[in-house]
Amino acid sequence: MADFEPGSLPDLLPLYYRRVFPFGLYGRWLRYGDVSKNYFQRREFSFTLRDDIYVRYQSFNTPLELEKEIQKMCPYKIDIGAVYSHKPIQHNMVHLGAFQAQEKELVFDIDMTDYDDVRRCCSSAEICPKCWTLMTIAIRIIDRALVEDFGIKHRLWVYSGRRGVHCWVCDESVRKWSSSLRSAAVEYLSLVKGGEETIKKVTLPDNIHPFISESLNVVKRYFREYALVEQDILGSKESYEKVLALVPENILSRAYGACQRVLHILLGTLKKMAHTESEIMLQYCFPRLDMNVSKGINHLLKSPFSVHPKTGRISVPIDLKKLDEFDPFAVPTISRLCHELDTVSNDEGDAKENDGEPENSRRSRDYKKTSLAPYVKVFEQFLEEMEKSHKKERLKNTLALQKICTAALLHPSL
Repeated sequence: MADFEPGSLPDLLPLYYRRVFPFGLYGRWLRYGDVSKNYFQRREFSFTLRDDIYVRYQSFNTPLELEKEIQKMCPYKIDIGAVYSHKPIQHNMVHLGAFQAQEKELVFDIDMTDYDDVRRCCSSAEICPKCWTLMTIAIRIIDRALVEDFGIKHRLWVYSGRRGVHCWVCDESVRKWSSSLRSAAVEYLSLVKGGEETIKKVTLPDNIHPFISESLNVVKRYFREYALVEQDILGSKESYEKVLALVPENILSRAYGACQRVLHILLGTLKKMAHTESEIMLQYCFPRLDMNVSKGINHLLKSPFSVHPKTGRISVPIDLKKLDEFDPFAVPTISRLCHELDTVSNDEGDAKENDGEPENSRRSRDYKKTSLAPYVKVFEQFLEEMEKSHKKERLKNTLALQKICTAALLHPSL
């Protein structure tokens, strides 16, 4: 079938939102089991409509109300914001200063354009299999740190639909973090410092922190194939001079010789200077996070299962168990999904099967019959694990409360 054409989006979105978008699971996620009164109702959503019309501070009483509004408006893009002190739709009716963002998932945004100074294959919004390895490395480094260093359990990694990845950290305690805590977390996870004018962006201390050591272990798994083969960072004078610019002069003077031999001599010398070798590896491969996206509680981020208006690809969850196999170019486009739905609709047997079934049941069957199904399954498994954990925690708290009450009854003096 034909590739996605951006001009076709207005015709495809109604079908996508009506028959494919997994609204049932989506509502389960953002309700979090209704952890507090009006929790879902106080969540901000924003819509980007046709002709770049941007609508903020949308909120809904129920997930079903959100579903109907999306199907009515057919937004080109959906963003998710914070849970506020009041319903966002009423923000103009609240006294100045009273309307405050109270909590939100800790989010991370990693964009391939931030690696333009170290990738040779592509630039700007372009990506290819050669540079996508950078996103794989970033996910492995950040996810390991979230789990092992921060003790976080519930992370949803999502492909943006074009040139990057997002992470939603959904643990209840983390959702309540202040901006300063979020900033501290991003600072901990950041190593590449400096703007375009900065040549050397990674400088390691004498005593390397365990987070950096663990990150290096990840980078080393990919570096030779990615940097020396696929990116061929020493394959031209311009590219290897960028590498040499990161080497201290006292080491460089020992390594400089004929251009044909500089790679072998340099690598042999760097092995004796572990920090320099590590600094080069990290500058070329370490994750580059957008601090502003993560630290602001009221910062909005593109919703999972949104359609990217430029590529037509769906913003899908990433299965961490198959991370090395993830292919952004294999992610279904909205045009492909609509074509698959047309095939399903033309199947007479399937039409009979659906005859008389409620709309929710038909929609569930529809997305399960498209190439979006495995990605929705990843999302569903994420939700099930999170809900199971929440139930276990609630049971633990209930039992603890029962013990306290029993002790109080047996010992009134307490």
